Amino acid sequence: MKASRELTAIIEREGDGYVSLCPELDVASQGDTIEEARTNLIEALELFFETATPEELRERQG
Repeated sequence: MKASRELTAIIEREGDGYVSLCPELDVASQGDTIEEARTNLIEALELFFETATPEELRERQG
């Protein structure tokens, strides 16, 4: 079972697409639509949690 966390997602229009940012962890992604930017950010966060060292997690979570 996956652990769940509540994080902030900021999605802004940039040019022809959207940029998404999780400010708590400084992880970003992008997409052509708001939903795609959101989905891509979730994927980027999942990859971050899978690969980050415990030290990196502590540093980014402050």
